[in-house]
Amino acid sequence: MKKLIVATMASGLMLSASSVVSAAETLLLSSWLPPKHAVVADMMKPWIKAVEAESGGELKIRILPKALGAPPAAFDLAKDGVADITYGVHGYQPGRFKLTAAAELPFLGDSATDVSVAYWRMYKKHLEQANEHEGTVLLGLMAHGPGVIHNNVRPVNSVADMEGLKFRVGGGVAGNVAKSLGVTAMLASATKNYEMLSSGVADGTFLPTEAIKSFKLTKLLNHATSVPGGLYNTSFFLVMNPAKFASLSKSNQEAIMRVSGENFARIAGKGWDDADAVGQAAMDKAGIQSIAASDEFVAEIAAATAHLEADWVAKAKELGVDGTAVMAELRAEIAKVAAE
Repeated sequence: MKKLIVATMASGLMLSASSVVSAAETLLLSSWLPPKHAVVADMMKPWIKAVEAESGGELKIRILPKALGAPPAAFDLAKDGVADITYGVHGYQPGRFKLTAAAELPFLGDSATDVSVAYWRMYKKHLEQANEHEGTVLLGLMAHGPGVIHNNVRPVNSVADMEGLKFRVGGGVAGNVAKSLGVTAMLASATKNYEMLSSGVADGTFLPTEAIKSFKLTKLLNHATSVPGGLYNTSFFLVMNPAKFASLSKSNQEAIMRVSGENFARIAGKGWDDADAVGQAAMDKAGIQSIAASDEFVAEIAAATAHLEADWVAKAKELGVDGTAVMAELRAEIAKVAAE
């Protein structure tokens, strides 16, 4: 009888230990975009699946049904441990992140994949040393597709055509581009587009093509002007709370990092590029007039915004980074990725 009891106890302990080993750890991701938005459906979810597969099922990531804070608070939610993982826009906190504007300047590229992958490579090589993401574990960076001029008043094919128009813009370079072109720029997160356009507070918005469908703006806009290489880009981060990261086993830490970084940039870039194609189709179906900026308009934009890169180079120098060399190398890397 004693042997039976001991054997039963031993079996129970083994089952208990096995349950502990096999139990997956769940990380919580705070998301401020709708579940069907490309960032969530085509970037976060594929990356989450990659993390779960790479960890052998030991890690799970759950996207919370409601954001734990407003979009500008996303970085600090992870930094302060309110959420385990967050994503967000660097420019939503003006002045906080300086070097990330390198990926936002005009005319960088027509593909989010090319820009995002090159951006990550340049970050690791030149920008990481400034430690601008201090207080978090940086998992990834990305840039959305080429920024486009959208409005509901008139076709825009010159700086003069933009005179008197009020545009909703994100932070960072997008806002500075708007000001350089002489329009009334109103800083607000992308989630405010519908409210501002439908109420007449804004006449237009600076967004990538995908966003017109994602934010249900097709009935609120009539005109779109695309700029070769993009009027601007927007830089995003994916970060994790350092204490939570440190609490994971070394193997699971390595699993996360293997599918993050450049791999995440490729996942995100493809998500943006695919969504841009879907967005353009929705715009065409809605009858939104899409035109490409003329050579003369491109020259006007280049002249009006040239100081933005010069300003960035000066800020980079203050942080010990050779901005001129970085921008030249970033453009070369974007072309290299495009050719791969």
